[in-house]
Amino acid sequence: MKQPWTLVTGASGFIGSTLVRQLVEQGEHVKGFVRAGSDLRPLGGLPEDRFQLAFGDIMVAHTVYRALAGCTRLYHTATNFELWDRRPERIIQPAVDGTRAVLEAAKARGLEKIVVTSSVAVLGTTTADAPMNEEHEFNLSDPEAYTRAKYEAEQVVAEFVESGLSIVRVLPSTVIGPGDWKPTPNGRTVIAYLKAPPSFRVPVFEGGLNIADVDDVARGHVLAMQKGIAGERYILGGDNLSFSQIFESLSEITGLAEPGTPKGKGLAALVGGLWELKARFSGGRPVLTRRIARDYVGAYVYVTSEKAERDLGYTHRSAREAQARSVRWFLEKGYVPEKAASRVRLELRPV
Repeated sequence: MKQPWTLVTGASGFIGSTLVRQLVEQGEHVKGFVRAGSDLRPLGGLPEDRFQLAFGDIMVAHTVYRALAGCTRLYHTATNFELWDRRPERIIQPAVDGTRAVLEAAKARGLEKIVVTSSVAVLGTTTADAPMNEEHEFNLSDPEAYTRAKYEAEQVVAEFVESGLSIVRVLPSTVIGPGDWKPTPNGRTVIAYLKAPPSFRVPVFEGGLNIADVDDVARGHVLAMQKGIAGERYILGGDNLSFSQIFESLSEITGLAEPGTPKGKGLAALVGGLWELKARFSGGRPVLTRRIARDYVGAYVYVTSEKAERDLGYTHRSAREAQARSVRWFLEKGYVPEKAASRVRLELRPV
């Protein structure tokens, strides 16, 4: 009897490629769904008898349907992970229309089970540092494109859950670690920190995030497929850190710049507006915009993974270890010029 296959959309992405490798290492037969022309470095070296590429577009249902031939399970991780774009629809449409097309194809195939990658962004924020759980109601109006995309995609998933499709949703927090080839906005922040000049003092703002390692998050996806209850949501997080603590930890790990005094929303909005204006006229991807400043400066995206730990057996390493793994990987892969890399502590430099 032939072993069934599992399809992973967004297979060349950060979480997707890490998940593919974990599934293949466990002996599963995996199809990696990617667009033509995708960077396939994240999938290099996988055994041909247990891994196949399937080319298509998540916004074209029949290409997903074709890729699902012989599959009984699906992980939908594909998304355009950018926080801002001059044309927001380039972020929103893949998340919303793509999710609908993928789930329509999955429903037509009668799949056994589906895990959809959402985000803790769909929970909103708090003004205190108490962690949110899966029941927290979204409380942001007119958010930045990525948050809006994830929230609207969540509504699409809810429709298919109501229709009886066996879907488990996982909500990763801020994910870093090895294998961030693109790199993601989270990875670009780490790289920018490593490239900063010696006299640089990191500008930080009030508020905080939850930091998780990509390998832990990928393993959480596998556990959700194995043990997750259809219709349920599970946060896959790590440690809650203020923005100051994030860069204090990076400084301790690397010996590089320490954070400055946390600044408030007014200055953040001004800086975000300038970065956004520059990106509109000269290109680039701002790490801070006016909307991001409004929604996240002075606010917290602290979460708890207690439900996933209790029901799935999810565990996570420390944020500090995740940061160290991320730094080492970017150094080893040459994302940081040699002059800047030479300033990093010896034990984190490439061997």
